[in-house]
Amino acid sequence: MSDPRAVARTVDALRRGWPVAICGKDGTLKLLAIETADAERLKTFDPDGAAPVLLSAGRAATLKLANQRDAATPDGPVLVERVPWLDFDIATALADPQLDLATPLKGPFRAIEIDAGDAASAALRLARVAGLLPAFFAIAGNADEAITPADIDAHEDADRLRIVGRARLPVAGAEDSEIVAFRTDEMPGEHVALLIGQPDGNPPLVRLHSECLTGDVLGSLKCDCGPQLQAAIKAIEASGWGVLLYLRQEGRGIGLINKLRAYALQDQGFDTVDANTRLGFAVDARNFAVAGRMLALLGQKTVRLLTNNPDKVAALEASGIAVVERVAHKLPPNPHNARYLDTKRDRTGHQL
Repeated sequence: MSDPRAVARTVDALRRGWPVAICGKDGTLKLLAIETADAERLKTFDPDGAAPVLLSAGRAATLKLANQRDAATPDGPVLVERVPWLDFDIATALADPQLDLATPLKGPFRAIEIDAGDAASAALRLARVAGLLPAFFAIAGNADEAITPADIDAHEDADRLRIVGRARLPVAGAEDSEIVAFRTDEMPGEHVALLIGQPDGNPPLVRLHSECLTGDVLGSLKCDCGPQLQAAIKAIEASGWGVLLYLRQEGRGIGLINKLRAYALQDQGFDTVDANTRLGFAVDARNFAVAGRMLALLGQKTVRLLTNNPDKVAALEASGIAVVERVAHKLPPNPHNARYLDTKRDRTGHQL
């Protein structure tokens, strides 16, 4: 049986720079996260200096590992052979694409066969859960001390979500509102729903809004998140009643720190899609099944969805929520986010 609490302990260990292990169906890997380790910890972890470096295929493509680039998905695993000059400093440069322009990389790097592919793929997912760069030193490990890929999946299982609190919350633009908080025991942070107005027998107008600290709180002009949030509240109020789901999935699911790394890459000329894949993540790592579970717990199985993203419609319907209408959510661009909006339209299918 999977143990989602084991993932919480493992995430804590990763953030402290301690080794962890994952046991997959084809072998076990012991892993040291490059972002939180240092040269001394690497020496203790791998005294022989033989541990290869585990990266994502998206990052490997940046390093010209063409033999892996064409066949692998961007967030698939690639193992880089360890050579004498691949020390901790070079591994750090391999892990973080922000350093590419400042750090001339040695090479060539050679991808080698991964024996424990299931564990390697799970390691990259675990890095995202931990909010770390998906880059590790990896050696064969002991299955007795390891978590499993199923543990990671259970940690993100939307069916474990439950309502933990609710209260009346008048907000600007929608004074007749109630806030409802959801969480699981293992996942940090709470998702919330803002119920605006009163049910009137019609499907509610629903907005799925992913957390964006920079846009929602600080007023960033690099995205359209803050204006979208405020416009959604106004649209739901005007419709009579509905639900705003505020999902704690910052940076399309990669976390705040990695989102800021993506911003730094955008300043170097990359768009949002290429920035995510260069960091080693999927283009969009969000779990919209969470939204479906929240709506089900609120007793709403049929909705009108305020979105430009067809993937949100498909994800809700896959989780058992009927979307009877997609309502466009269009806002004007500004000089700082025009390219961002163009990328959403041209590369991720948003119908702006």
